[in-house]
Amino acid sequence: MRDAPRFERAFRLAAMGLGALALGACSSFGGTGPSTGRILDASDQSYADTGIQVIELGPGVASQLNAHSASTSFAEVFGESATSATVVGPGDVLDIAIWEAPPAVLFGTGAPDASLDVASTAEIPQQQVGEDGRVTVPFVGRIDVAGLRPEQIEAIIASRLNGRANNPQALVRLVQNESRTVTVLGNVATSGRVVLSARGERLLDALASAGGTREPIGQSTIQLARGSTLTAMPLEQVIADPRQNIGLRAGDVITLQHQPFSFVALGAVARSAEVPFEGAGISLAEALGRVGGLNDRRADVKGVFVFRMEPRGAVDPLLEAGAQTTADGRVPVVYSLRMTDAQSLFAMQDFRMQDGDVLYISTAPGVELERFLTLLSSTAFSIVATANAVDSGNQ
Repeated sequence: MRDAPRFERAFRLAAMGLGALALGACSSFGGTGPSTGRILDASDQSYADTGIQVIELGPGVASQLNAHSASTSFAEVFGESATSATVVGPGDVLDIAIWEAPPAVLFGTGAPDASLDVASTAEIPQQQVGEDGRVTVPFVGRIDVAGLRPEQIEAIIASRLNGRANNPQALVRLVQNESRTVTVLGNVATSGRVVLSARGERLLDALASAGGTREPIGQSTIQLARGSTLTAMPLEQVIADPRQNIGLRAGDVITLQHQPFSFVALGAVARSAEVPFEGAGISLAEALGRVGGLNDRRADVKGVFVFRMEPRGAVDPLLEAGAQTTADGRVPVVYSLRMTDAQSLFAMQDFRMQDGDVLYISTAPGVELERFLTLLSSTAFSIVATANAVDSGNQ
């Protein structure tokens, strides 16, 4: 019985240590982020004065997002605008020739052989299209030529000479193109203007004329501005899809930007990191694969989430009634996926990751409690062992 006081002191020390540890447990053993339940209740929370929208991933969600992405592509926004016709504009220089069938009436020379079966021609100096879009042609006057094709100008000249010349014919040739150009800027070898020829250059033609991109294709975004309309796509997608290599129009501005794409993986994943990906994009399934998948010991299979600021138009049919947007027209959205059945694996393949996404895996219920109890157990044994050692030293 003489050992009873020693064990009693050890027990008291252990109890005191465990009590102190338990008091700090709430603050010391938080998870790696919010739990599944707290995220699913995020619709009651706000971000930038707007409610957070929680949307469960499914076939309809992926289809809606993919359809919106397609609607903002070059092919949908600008359409097929390539044209083989050359349109005249201010600053262009025209070479104009006029012929008159024999016997020449307007352009006859009055020579003895004027009655011979020889057509007469008028020599007209080259004409530069003025800022008002007009040129002056002898015996014809001022002509509005801006926006017309050379053959249309020929028809106008011939029609105005009818009745004054004998079967007049005209030939108009564009000898200096100043108006049909596009501007290529940004991360290209040589920025500048590219002249559009009669064959109709396309987006990649202009990019090649500027020397191409100075950065890897997978890290480049191409932006096209036409008037007040502006949209951008990854260069890799434009190359992979011939429909996106649209025809250009005079005045288009092409800007090539170096933009590496990446998402951030957090929570109960095998490896938390910022993960780069190609401009062609990756699926949620591929994103999980690149971070080593879910942590087998900690992850909640019902707690796979993607946090994203979405344009209102991308998710409008999926939002709750009365959903608000931020000042720049976006909606804070949390996409939720429960990996508990086969359908979730198909949804992962259809859902496309975007630049700046945050992939978060919540911790499974009970994992933190298990860690806490394990630490309590090891701490208790350590305290008892220390007390025994102290008592042994005092004997």
